[in-house]
Amino acid sequence: MISICLFNNKGGVGKTTLTCNIAAHFALGMKKRVLLVDCDPQCNTTQLVLRQDATMRLYRNRDGRGKTATILDVVRPIEEGDASIDPNFQPVLSSANRFGVDLLPGHPRLSIVEDTLSQAWSVAAAGDIGGIRKSNWCSSLCASIQSQYDLVLFDIGPSLGSLNRTVLLGTHYFMSPMGADLFSIFGVRNIAEWLTHWLSTYETGLGLSKKNSPGSLAKYEIKPEPAIKRGFAGYTVQQYITKSKGGVRRPTKAFESLLKEIPNEIESSMGSFRAPGISAAAGHLGDVPHMYSLVPLAQSVNAPIRELSAADGLVGSQFKQAESYALILTDIVQALAKNIGMKK
Repeated sequence: MISICLFNNKGGVGKTTLTCNIAAHFALGMKKRVLLVDCDPQCNTTQLVLRQDATMRLYRNRDGRGKTATILDVVRPIEEGDASIDPNFQPVLSSANRFGVDLLPGHPRLSIVEDTLSQAWSVAAAGDIGGIRKSNWCSSLCASIQSQYDLVLFDIGPSLGSLNRTVLLGTHYFMSPMGADLFSIFGVRNIAEWLTHWLSTYETGLGLSKKNSPGSLAKYEIKPEPAIKRGFAGYTVQQYITKSKGGVRRPTKAFESLLKEIPNEIESSMGSFRAPGISAAAGHLGDVPHMYSLVPLAQSVNAPIRELSAADGLVGSQFKQAESYALILTDIVQALAKNIGMKK
């Protein structure tokens, strides 16, 4: 099983839409067993994949516990002081959504759990095995579903906080959706600086733990080096809206200049994190077109863009747009699959 997280410190780049549609392409197009995990307290992925009535049933009049679990149920033992997760969870099954994926829904209370993870990180940095175990909750989650899925995708928010750090710590790869704007560039620069700092801190903590608690890391199956240290699998660029003159769309010089800068900026910031065997050129997975009215339509019917039809309200030029998006996303998914070593 391969695990991957989509992440950028810059919001508004279509990350959730891209994550869910990539998941659908792996599941429906490549016939992979996919689990989509919503680790963003805003729960945008959950709201995109599930119909409103299903979302209401999941969250209304419950304390977070139920037959169908949320991510909160998985980490609840950590919130209550334990160092382990609850691996016995029931996701929303693929048969209950149009994306073809199993879904572990998000929960707004993750914002509060982040405080617990922050405290755990502080003691993990000092070599405390309990703190290290709590910080590796995502690794434990992935280990518990190893035989059930081919791929697990994590959607996280844009923050550089403890929650996102622990998700990245537990995944094999990450990719960065970007916009054609200056702040997306700042976002990947921030990620590089952030990763460098906390990976160094974590490795120091592992070293202290080996000294203070010999054998504990092996006992709890804590890996000696996080895979994410060399886990950058690539990036996409969301195309900007060009200006029109005389009915002809014309590129904007400022944006065109930024587009030329992005590959160098990615290499400068993420080159040292790039996964083995991936060239700088292969790291550019593709450009994501602006979808105009397709995104709100897909959101309203809780469907991937590749599955939209006239019955969903698709009309006129939207058919061509949806077909074009599906072809572009197929190329992106194939490039990503190659970079992460996933066989067709």
